[in-house]
Amino acid sequence: MEKSKIVKHFNTQGPCIQGRDYMVDISGKVAAITTNYIDPGKYFTINRGRQYGKTTTITALENSLGGDYIVASMSFESMGDVNFESEEVFVKTFMKKMGWNNCFVSSFFTLNKYISKKCKSKKIILIVDEVDKSSNLRVFINFLGLLRDKYIDRSKGRCETFHSVILAGVHDVKNIKEKMIRSGVYSPRPEEGTVTYNSPWNIAAPFSLDMSFSPVEIASMLSDYEADHQTGMDIEAMSREIYEWTSGYPFLVSRLCQIIDEDLKAEWTSAGLLKALKRIIREQNTLFDDMIKNMEMYPDLYNYIYDMLIAGVDVRESVLDPVIQRALMFSILRKEEDGIKIDNKIFEKVLMDYFVSKDDRAIRAKTQNSGVLKYDVVKDGCFNMELTLRKFAEHYKRIYADKDVDFWEKHARLIFLSYLVPLINGEGFYHLESQFTDARRMDIVINYGKDEFIIELKLWHGEASEKEAYNQLSAYLKSKNTSTGYLVVFDTRKRRQPKEDWVENEGCRIFEVVL
Repeated sequence: MEKSKIVKHFNTQGPCIQGRDYMVDISGKVAAITTNYIDPGKYFTINRGRQYGKTTTITALENSLGGDYIVASMSFESMGDVNFESEEVFVKTFMKKMGWNNCFVSSFFTLNKYISKKCKSKKIILIVDEVDKSSNLRVFINFLGLLRDKYIDRSKGRCETFHSVILAGVHDVKNIKEKMIRSGVYSPRPEEGTVTYNSPWNIAAPFSLDMSFSPVEIASMLSDYEADHQTGMDIEAMSREIYEWTSGYPFLVSRLCQIIDEDLKAEWTSAGLLKALKRIIREQNTLFDDMIKNMEMYPDLYNYIYDMLIAGVDVRESVLDPVIQRALMFSILRKEEDGIKIDNKIFEKVLMDYFVSKDDRAIRAKTQNSGVLKYDVVKDGCFNMELTLRKFAEHYKRIYADKDVDFWEKHARLIFLSYLVPLINGEGFYHLESQFTDARRMDIVINYGKDEFIIELKLWHGEASEKEAYNQLSAYLKSKNTSTGYLVVFDTRKRRQPKEDWVENEGCRIFEVVL
């Protein structure tokens, strides 16, 4: 009897399995980890944001290692409600997970000797996943201290120990203690003081491998899918578009593909991708929930991202800044050659919607009661952007005319988006083209039906700056193969000169509103 063919799917729940799920070819990443970290015997931590493919990578790594290596892996998440209330409980649980049977090993002292015995003349790789879910930080930190001491002794030729140790989780080791303190799981002893960044894992090699998916890697997954379904998609173009929105964030890549395949009947086109984007941004999932939870837990992180997206102020860009380190750890931000940015466009959109709906409800309430109704600006399914901006100027100059410069600089973008979002919701979709080289401006791209509108928001900084804004917007319009755009200028001077008019500049038509 012929064996039935496995029907593969895009997987966003748990690790992907080769042959069962459509997945990116990560063999290159696995080979790089083996060559650069495991073969040299390094100890290291893979810490990336939630649902970043850590467990999938570890599973592939474990399956690829053989020959000279013995792999021992465990996950604190799979241990359920085990509470390491004592050193003995931890050691016995560790021994059981390792498959080692010795009733006399019940303390770190005896475990120390047993590890040396088991690792003699053997290359054992220890992999511990979900390390930040340890239920007793103090015992776990002591265990890491044991591994560190043995690593140092090995380098001096004094003992045998694990060839390589891999810890994986969202929090890096130095931040686990802070996480536990904030969640109330852990209370420092008086002698420990308030120091949260001392780490027993200072022997770890920096893990710099890029775990995001490149367009080529995304194409490898789509090629596998296309071989099964023959949809006729342009694999290269679709891979580039998915990457443009996700920056290769593994969960987002797989989730967009899953929506197109399962919910949109394989509409592998730009229009289908836009529909999938609308869905993913409006859904509740563990990734977005976790990101917002971290924003709420860390006010300094909230303020930093708010200043970056809403206030448009010059933000600190030193990776030594604890706030930036935390945002990078959660994968909310990423490092690029030209600076630090929000990790991807989907995160930008989710965070903007979060700020619009949450941060300043008084502003939002005024927006919804400003007399602007959707049917005023939408006729026969077409959105009238010029009328929308004229109404925005009319109502908001009246409501906010007495506000000072600081108010406008902090809230201008929030005010505009709070006004715009209720009008385009349903049929429309907006996203940001943030200009991080000029924190005073932001481009917003709005899709409504078959129309696309490009709006630049800018604070007033003189007539020369206004001319510069015309040129910048014109250049951007041409890069998008269009010649019509919109410019909203927030004039913070006391003697404002309001303006609502069309301007011709470098072959482009720009409707400008100066508030």
